[in-house]
Amino acid sequence: MRVLRSPETIRARCHHILARAEAGQALAFHYDPSKLPATVDYVLDTIRERYPTLAIPYHSRWRHFEAGRADRWARLAARAGTLPAAERARIRFDLVVPSVLLDAGAGSAWSYREPGEEEGLGRSEGLAIATFHMFVDGLFSSDRTRPLRTDGERLSHLAELDLERAFQVRTDNPLVGLVGRTALMRRLGRALLDRADVFGSPPRLGHLVDHLAERAPDKRLAAATILGVVLDVFSPIWPGRIELDGINLGDVWRHPLIKAGDPTDGLVPFHKLSQWLAYSLVEPLEEAGFVVTGLDALTGLPEYRNGGLFVDLGVLRPKDPGDLHRSHTVDSPLVVEWRALTVALLDRVAEGIRTALGLDAAALPLAKVLEGGTWAAGRKIARSLRPDGAPPIRVESDGTVF
Repeated sequence: MRVLRSPETIRARCHHILARAEAGQALAFHYDPSKLPATVDYVLDTIRERYPTLAIPYHSRWRHFEAGRADRWARLAARAGTLPAAERARIRFDLVVPSVLLDAGAGSAWSYREPGEEEGLGRSEGLAIATFHMFVDGLFSSDRTRPLRTDGERLSHLAELDLERAFQVRTDNPLVGLVGRTALMRRLGRALLDRADVFGSPPRLGHLVDHLAERAPDKRLAAATILGVVLDVFSPIWPGRIELDGINLGDVWRHPLIKAGDPTDGLVPFHKLSQWLAYSLVEPLEEAGFVVTGLDALTGLPEYRNGGLFVDLGVLRPKDPGDLHRSHTVDSPLVVEWRALTVALLDRVAEGIRTALGLDAAALPLAKVLEGGTWAAGRKIARSLRPDGAPPIRVESDGTVF
């Protein structure tokens, strides 16, 4: 179990699949390394366009809260007044955790119109702004006098209709995975209620700050420790998938190229949303005075923007061209292989970009390459190739993975 929660295992197993692809032995994809330099250049151009001074922030949910060049968190923090650093961090955790967990693919037909705005926002930005307003309006709090908090009691009773209204879902504005998202929030609520040792009594999500602080007496926290805590306390929330020793593994899938010679044989862990959450907790912790170390221990995120970048630029090509015209389940060998190759290739792209810019991993960690970066480049190439900006490979999402 522990080995499947390790970012070292994620990286090692994904690079093993890339090595097999380099040998022409992948199941679903041809790998063309000759296209990788052009991909690095495309990402570099995107970085220079978005961050010409190379002052790149971390890839995290906080960037989506700034959609439309509006720093919504700064406005909310100002409204909340002067708060102790620890309480400010708790509020930021209360906001960002449910927002990240609700950030699975929305589908191309959905958008969210912010109050006072005429144009709607779709995809990740729309989901972020919608969840921001849910939080501000107290949807995640059972105490109406204290809306800026997320507690287990409220989440465990969240109704599908609550999210339907808050996401502005209608027949002409359908959101993929609404049922799955609601179930995920309810399970999150129950996880809080079941872990008073972490979330206190009454259980509040923001108390995770205090739990992490106990692991950092010198105010230094390894990124891998943050991910380990996230995987520990939130493991019960994921829908039933593969189990090992009676424990739900979460974002872990089977692929026949992985030979471990132990009970984890054939298993590839990704923990995409958990890593996305870990990245998104870094800024609140740093603002509260913690030093987060070893950020590059975490991996790139295996989702459809990063993965689509490599397909759209020809680095990866499905062996069956018909796969580009079919939809695929999350557990299909093609999707698992695509995600694994994405994680490994993001490391290769990061190396190329650092070399081109004359920077090392300390100056340009993977979290900044993703933000600068590969995610935006994946979106840009998708929009240039397809009118709706959809990814090149269609995945049937239940609202809890992509």
